[in-house]
Amino acid sequence: MGSLKDSINDLLGQVQQMQANSAEELEALRIKYLSKKGEITSLFNEFRSVPNEQKRELGQLLNQLRQETETRINEMRERINDQMANDQMVNDLTRTPDPIQLGTRHPLSLVREEIEDIFSRIGFTIAQGPEVEDDKHVYGMLNFAPEHPARDMQDTFFVEKEMGVQKPTDILLRSHTSSVQTRVMTSQKPPIRVLCPGRVYRNEAISARAHCFFHQVEGLYIDKNVSFADLREALLYFSKEMFGPETKIRLRPSYFPFTEPSAEMDISCNICGGKGCSFCKGTGWVEILGCGMVDPNVLESCGIDSKEYSGYAFGMGVERITNLKYRVKDLRLFSENDVRFLRQFESC
Repeated sequence: MGSLKDSINDLLGQVQQMQANSAEELEALRIKYLSKKGEITSLFNEFRSVPNEQKRELGQLLNQLRQETETRINEMRERINDQMANDQMVNDLTRTPDPIQLGTRHPLSLVREEIEDIFSRIGFTIAQGPEVEDDKHVYGMLNFAPEHPARDMQDTFFVEKEMGVQKPTDILLRSHTSSVQTRVMTSQKPPIRVLCPGRVYRNEAISARAHCFFHQVEGLYIDKNVSFADLREALLYFSKEMFGPETKIRLRPSYFPFTEPSAEMDISCNICGGKGCSFCKGTGWVEILGCGMVDPNVLESCGIDSKEYSGYAFGMGVERITNLKYRVKDLRLFSENDVRFLRQFESC
């Protein structure tokens, strides 16, 4: 017993003192002590011939020796791997000198996806279109006559245009995502139920309340016997899902060239609960979108029989909805990519 016990204590002292500065040195130590022909394995082979009355004590010592050896080797392996990773980072000339501060998901993306999710539950699918468009799809097919004063409602960025002349082939940055609706109507047969999210551009002075580009989500539903009541119920459902079950809506008569009749929709202010505050200017209501029944001229220009089909359309600004949901007062924050601003939405 004395000889085996002395051997165990001797190896335990070696294990406690062993050092390795590289993966190769560590592997050599592992082979020396823990391999099938290693010193600890040899002691376990010798343990088989120990008298039964000594096995309990010596067995405990052998297990302690093996556990201590495995622990020491794992600790050294972790230290060596960390050092190798650190050396690799130091020698990587493509890395930035300072850690990069990461933001989080953009609030406009969060809100847009929530809008898409709400309408997808009632059968809407997503449709996409180009941001650089032609006059035909942005204005012409949407009942904007060449000299129609409604064109002045949206100050357009033109890419290619003859001065003083409106042509269907004029190239421009789309001023609304209604252009996606015209492309869908000319490429698909009713029934049509699509949601058109995207970025749009208008020549406006940049301020806390306006920007030269922003984001819209527009919806279009065309089928037989579609009514204004269908439009109202869809928008009421959206409002309650987005802003809470207590939300109320009201529709006010308005004008858009591509819908008739047209309306603007307000919701009860979700900040003051409709009691009146600075955000809703004391009225208890906040405008969030425009809507209406698709004008028969638009249906006909897109090749859809207006005597057989009817439809509704609506459009909202994502920034507007985000302001209401998260109370962001300055639109410029959405495009500055300041990580201090973005980190406020980490838990959203």
